[in-house]
Amino acid sequence: MKHSIRRSLRTGLGGVWLRGTLPTGGAVLAPNHNSWWDGYVLRELAWWAGADFRVLMTARQLGRFPFLRRMGALEAGRVREAVRGAQDGAWVAVFPEGAVQSSGSLGALHPGAAWIARTAGVPLIPVALRVVMRGGQWPEAYLRVGAATTSLPEALAHELGVLDAELAASNPEQPLAGYLRVMRGRATGTETVDWPARLLTRITGDR
Repeated sequence: MKHSIRRSLRTGLGGVWLRGTLPTGGAVLAPNHNSWWDGYVLRELAWWAGADFRVLMTARQLGRFPFLRRMGALEAGRVREAVRGAQDGAWVAVFPEGAVQSSGSLGALHPGAAWIARTAGVPLIPVALRVVMRGGQWPEAYLRVGAATTSLPEALAHELGVLDAELAASNPEQPLAGYLRVMRGRATGTETVDWPARLLTRITGDR
C-alpha cells in the first residue's frame, strides 16, 4: 500500500516541497483542501518525518477508497479515535473546510480540528497546501507549516496568503526558494527531452 501511494505521487507530481517546522509529537494538522492529491501529500510528509498518521475522511470517500483505512484514514465521525491517536503521538490531519474547495480564498472552517486538538491537549498546526501547475510538465506540491495556533481561521489564511504570494512572485521554472524537497517526482518535459534535443542539434548543425 505504501509503495502504491508513493508510486502515484512520484509518477503524478513533479515533487513535494516543505517550509516550516514540523511537530515532534502528537498534533492536529489543519490544511486547506484544494486538490485530490492533498491526503496523499500529507501521508508522504508523515512517512518522510517518521510520524504516525491519521486523517479524517468522509464516509463517501472511504466507501470509494476503503484501502485508505490501512494508511490511517478514519471516518469523520470517529473523533474520539482521532483524539486518542493524537494523545498517543500521531499526527491527525483534519481538513477544516470539510471538502475539496476551488482554489483561491479559504472557505468557511468547521470547528472539528480545533476541538480535537483542544480535547487531546496537542498543538493545532495550520498547513497551507497547494498542488499547482508551474513551469514544468507535472503539478508540484508545496506545504507551508505554520506555528501552533488557537485561532485557526486567521493563522491558516495567513499561511495560505504567504504561500500564494511566494508562488506568484517566483520563477516557475525553479522550485520555491526556501523550501525543502521532501519527495522527488516525475521529470519535467524539459528534463526528459534535453538529450534528444542536443543530439538533433549535433546531427543537423542548427544553432
